[in-house]
Formats: sequence, structure tokens, C-alpha cells
Amino acid sequence: MPILLTGAAGFIGYHVAEALLARGEAVIGVDDLNAYYDPRLKQARLQRLAAQPNFRFSKADIADEATFNALAGQGIDRIVHLAAQAGVRYSIENPRAYVRSNLAGHVNVLEFARSLGAGLKHLVYASSSSVYGGNDKAPFSESDAVEKPVSLYAATKRADELISHTYSHLYGLRQTGLRFFTVYGPWGRPDMAYWLFTEALLQGRPLDVFAGGVLTRDFTFIADIVAGILKVLDGPPPEGAHRVYNIGNDAPVSVNDLIAILERLTGRTALRIDKPMQPGDVRATHADISALRRDFGFSPTTRLEDGLAAFVTWYRAWNGL
Repeated sequence: MPILLTGAAGFIGYHVAEALLARGEAVIGVDDLNAYYDPRLKQARLQRLAAQPNFRFSKADIADEATFNALAGQGIDRIVHLAAQAGVRYSIENPRAYVRSNLAGHVNVLEFARSLGAGLKHLVYASSSSVYGGNDKAPFSESDAVEKPVSLYAATKRADELISHTYSHLYGLRQTGLRFFTVYGPWGRPDMAYWLFTEALLQGRPLDVFAGGVLTRDFTFIADIVAGILKVLDGPPPEGAHRVYNIGNDAPVSVNDLIAILERLTGRTALRIDKPMQPGDVRATHADISALRRDFGFSPTTRLEDGLAAFVTWYRAWNGL
């Protein structure tokens, strides 16, 4: 039976699709290929997926109800919902894009899941570490309060969790939300710090460094994230249950340390422009992954140095350097 994968042309979606196809699954991918970042990168990911016979793709917007009308009768029994308008800072500039994609789109996915009835085995969806807001307790635990988001992006992701809980309660949907912590790696997103810093270093341009580079992030390599998603997908909760897990590396690193690693990998010295902390940013993220480890044996294995080395190698090849 096919798996519906929203956001299939995105960074995480592409890698999840590859992993599912590699183990013999049929995947129906949906993505609107929006221009939040260069669509050529999304097209290149799709081109690689399209070469595989068990992959079908539909260019469509999850905020459009007609997208899901076209998916009826396809035999879908699992859903991995990763499509969303990403980016903390962009949510300040364009809030309506987040309401449309992250709220209306999420409800449309849930309504489609509900229409599948007993045929739906599991819906796994993307939440975010951003829901923890300015939490100063570390590491962040799923039991922590998450009612004070500091960006609209975070607010929409927390709202998605609440809406999903309601759908599980009302309609018996088996759901798991995953709070991703700063995912990085080959085929990544050009708006992320590790990409921007690598690009600036290799081009000899200055790096914008916020808050003195002391902000810390729980950088998590894409292969570890994908392994966790598949473990969770294969272990649905009981009928009517809705779970939320952190999925991260449990090893936060400062932006200054990130820059130092990239300097070593590129052989370049950073030219820094120090800037104040940006609205919507948080000082630190740190995932408590004990629940995911306990229930699914999740154990990230990729050191930041190794993951960044893989990214820099890919980035050079992608740009012909």
C-alpha cells in the first residue's frame, strides 16, 4: 500500500522518500514547489526520486482541498506529513503564508486522514523544537510547558499539535508528532546557518553572526532524523492515541563552534559581522530524547564534524567547486 508523503521535494521529505523507496515502499509525493528558496534545488531532488518506479509525484498545494480529492481511492494507508512553510524569521515578514500552509494545510491533511477511516494505519507529522519558545530549562522535555511561543512559525506548529490531538480524540486517528531540532546535511535548506556560513566562507564574503555567536543549537544530521522517522512510522500508537516526541541529537553546539568547524572543513577564515539577536530567535535548543530512545531505540550516531564534512563535500559538488 502506498505512503502519502507531503513536502516530498523538501529537504527532509526528499531523504525520507529515498529511504522509503530503498526498502521497497510505494510513495505518493506531494509538494507545491514554492519559491521560499530556489525551486531548482527542489526540482533536482525530485528528478532523483522520479527515476525510481515506485515514486509518483503531484505538484499541488496542501492548503487546497482539491489536492486531497485527487488522492482518494489510491489505497494510501500511512501518511508522513512534512509539508509546511518553514523559517522563523520569514514568519515575521509573511505571516499569512504560515496560516495558509501550516494551519489550513494541516487541517486538510487531517481531514483526508479521517476520510481513510480504518484503512489509515498511522499519520506521522512534523512539529518543531520552536514550540519550546524561550524555555530556559535544558534539555527540553515533552512534558515542558509550550504555551509561550516567540514566533508565529512556532505558534502554528504548536497549534498543529493541539489540532492533531483533537482529531485523535474525536475520530480515533493514530498520530505521532515529531519535534525536529535543527536538521542539517546534504541537499539541505539554503536559509539555514550551516549553509549560509559555508557559502560565505567559500565565496570569501562576511558572515552575519547574531548575538556574538553564543546561541546554541542541537544540530541533528539528516540520516539520524530519517532513521527516527521510519522507526516511528513503523510503530503506530493504539487507536485514538496522539503522541509527541522530540527528535534531536542531545548535544547542543554554539554557533561559534559551528563556524570553527566549517573554517577547518573549508580551509577558510571567517570574516564576521556581529549583529544583535533577531526577533523570534531563541538562545538555545537542546532535545531530551529519552522518550524516543525508550520507545523506539532512537540513538543518533553522527558527530557534527562528520555530518558537516558530508554537507561541505556535497555543497562543493552541487556548486561545481
